[in-house]
Amino acid sequence: MAADNKDRLGVKLHDVEAARENQWARKRDEELLEKMRERLHHHACPECKDFLVAKTEKGVDMHACPHGHGAWLNESELKTVLKNHKAG
Repeated sequence: MAADNKDRLGVKLHDVEAARENQWARKRDEELLEKMRERLHHHACPECKDFLVAKTEKGVDMHACPHGHGAWLNESELKTVLKNHKAG
């Protein structure tokens, strides 16, 4: 009888450990998904939510909405645009 209780205790301990591992993995998956959602949000048009496409106009690299809702530049490209605008 004591061996049977010991076996059941071992099974329960194994189940608890497996549940903890599953809980850890689920939390980690949720964190990774949130990071992916953040990245996706930063690479999507705020108007239509479509993916931005890399584009070069007059030597300026940018990310633009494929439907014409806008374009996004990094700081150095913005400075180039502003400098060219002042010169022109």
